[in-house]
Amino acid sequence: MVSDELTVFYSHQGYPDRLRRIRFKDPEIAKTLVFLTNNFALPALTIGALYNSRWQVELFFRWIKQHLRIKRFFGTSENAVKSQVWIAVAVYVLVAIIRKRLNLEFSLHSMLQILSVTPFEKVSLFQMLTDMAPVEESSVNPNQLILV
Repeated sequence: MVSDELTVFYSHQGYPDRLRRIRFKDPEIAKTLVFLTNNFALPALTIGALYNSRWQVELFFRWIKQHLRIKRFFGTSENAVKSQVWIAVAVYVLVAIIRKRLNLEFSLHSMLQILSVTPFEKVSLFQMLTDMAPVEESSVNPNQLILV
């Protein structure tokens, strides 16, 4: 890992303070990454580790956006946001456990859709999920009409 300061004229116009350039070779992905920072106190290895930690947080929030059903937050305090995220994680894990225990083939997303439209049904979970399971696409020509 090498660190040096930027002295290029155009870089100085875009950001007038001094910047530090860090090159970090990530052994996991076998790539060299380059970072700009205004922190001259921390060692280059620490800057690389901070970036890696930040990237893990970004991946976590991308996973949340893709898998958890949070349309909007109902509160703005830290406690309200944490509570809502933990509730969504708990629901996701419970649905994953149900899927595994009942040996169901369809996706967690499909299960969450079924469960969201039938919250007060007095039917067993297994029956509800197997009766309302999404129908698999058949190999019928899509241009041909299907008579029911």
